[in-house]
Amino acid sequence: MPDTAYTDWIEYPHAQLRFVLETQRGTSTRFLVQLEYCVEGEWRPVVHFDHNPDGTYGHDLTEEGLHMDIYRDGEQHLVRQDFPPVELSNAPDYCESYIKTEASRLLRRYEQWHNLTTDR
Repeated sequence: MPDTAYTDWIEYPHAQLRFVLETQRGTSTRFLVQLEYCVEGEWRPVVHFDHNPDGTYGHDLTEEGLHMDIYRDGEQHLVRQDFPPVELSNAPDYCESYIKTEASRLLRRYEQWHNLTTDR
């Protein structure tokens, strides 16, 4: 069960940030920071960062470094790996800050890829 889980509007009502963090004795054991776009009433991933070393398809930030999965047409399209080294304890906050800072650019690309328009 997550220690912290919330969503936060990035661009109401079509884009949100999903944040999930699990810790054990103060150390992150799993996190997900994901930018999502609502298409036809369904939240779809735009990009996400994650750390889940025990998951079937999980990643271990301490071994692999920080990476961001980029989604197109409902599937992982690209993986961006050129991030600076980030300590596991700082990674969830770093990822949230990165997505919030880059959200407009990431969302416009997603809209272009999927021929989506919104009233801004």
